[in-house]
Parts: sequence; C-alpha cells; structure tokens
Amino acid sequence: MSKNAVEVTGVTRIYTDVHGNPLEALRDINLTVNEGEFVSIIGSSGCGKTTLLRLIAGLDRPQAGTLTLNGEIIEKPSPERGYVFQQHGLFPWLTVEKNIAAGLKARRIYRQHKGDVSEYLNLVGLEGFERSYPHQISGGMAQRAAIARSLINRPAVLLLDEPMGALDSFTRADLQDKLLEIWKANGTTMILVTHDVDEAIYLSDRIVIMTPRPGKISEELIVDFPHPRHRGGVEFLNLRRVILEKLHLASARPQPEYTI
Repeated sequence: MSKNAVEVTGVTRIYTDVHGNPLEALRDINLTVNEGEFVSIIGSSGCGKTTLLRLIAGLDRPQAGTLTLNGEIIEKPSPERGYVFQQHGLFPWLTVEKNIAAGLKARRIYRQHKGDVSEYLNLVGLEGFERSYPHQISGGMAQRAAIARSLINRPAVLLLDEPMGALDSFTRADLQDKLLEIWKANGTTMILVTHDVDEAIYLSDRIVIMTPRPGKISEELIVDFPHPRHRGGVEFLNLRRVILEKLHLASARPQPEYTI
C-alpha cells in the first residue's frame, strides 16, 4: 500500500457571520488521500469544498480535528502543498518565465534551480512564451503558468481550486489533458475542487461527494476504468448518471422525522 499523503481526521470549521452567529462550514470531515492519487471533491455551491482545500493548504485552521501531510501536522502554508486558484493570480508586471520563478526566488533557491524554469515551461507547454506578460496570453495559458509556478517547488500535493472553472469548453478540455500529462509524468498527488461532474470523472481515481452546509462527506466513489477516458463511453455515462443522482440526494433537504 502507498503511504498516506494527506490525512484529514474529524475536522470541523465554524465561521462567524456578520451578526456574530456561528456558521458551520464543515462538520467532522474524515478523508485520506494516498500518495500519487488524483482525487476530486464535488458538491453544491457553499458545501465547504474550498474551505476544506484551504485547510489542507494551511491557509486556514479548524476548530476541531487534525490535518497531516505524511504524518506531519499542517499548521501553515508550505511549498510542500502547491495551490492553484480559480483565477491564475500571476503577477501582471512579471513575464511568464519570471512568474514561474517567483517561488524559487522567494525561497532564495533560484540560483541553484534556475534551470528548472525551462523544464516546467516545457512541461506545461509554454515554450516560446517565456517573455510574454499575463495580459498577452490566453486564460488557459495563464492557468498553465500558475500550475507550473506551483509545481516548480516540487510539492508533495497539488491543490486545485476550480482552476478551469472560468475557461471555455475547448480550453478547459485542453488543460484537463495537460493536467493528466503532468500527473502521469510527475506522480504528484492532486486534489481538485470542481463543480463539473464530467471533469471529475475524466481526471480522477476517486470522487468525494459533499453535502450542503454544514459540509460533510456523503460518499466516495472509485473511478476504476483506465485512461484515456472517453466522455461518450458507456462506463463514463453510467458513472455520470450515478453521480448526478447521488448529488441530488446529497443536496436534498432532510425530511422531517416523526415519532409516533
């Protein structure tokens, strides 16, 4: 068995709304993601998917429970946990090349790893655009640069917060294929938050379904047919139907209980 890359145990996260009332975002979350796995987290808006991802990243802290990466408690952000946001977040005043190198410079290891920048430019298919600025490239290319910026730190796990959500369908499909190429080439553990059921099936080893607030894991489904996956294939469409039914059940309001 592969060792555990990420372990989430009994995690609860409660916020306070503008009126000072408690707002329970996550309740008693338990999740294990093994090294090299590609796991997608899906659920309705507001179910706590991004909250869970931010906790794993160390950008937030829970009221209860623990999160670990390879046995070490997650308490703050680390290059070991790369994070790609829905909006690429590239520095507009830096070229693609310099954006990808920014993490290395922040860690003061750029001189030793300068050659890695070209390697990761090529990995995400951006060779020839090294000196372009973010406003000069497409949204899909900017997201590729953001992924390269995270991967160049060689993280144990890459956290993807709907990075393809704002892209058109053709660019999205292209970036999905590129992400699979990177995953296969590097063996990096990946956790993706998405609203897109087809995207989750196309990419993942396992799909985690969450309920609306307070967010809980209602079910985990193994995607056990091989890559490349065909979106119109029988296995794909059957699993899509099953997941949509389960999402409907997970999002349904609980029925009143009666005692007679």
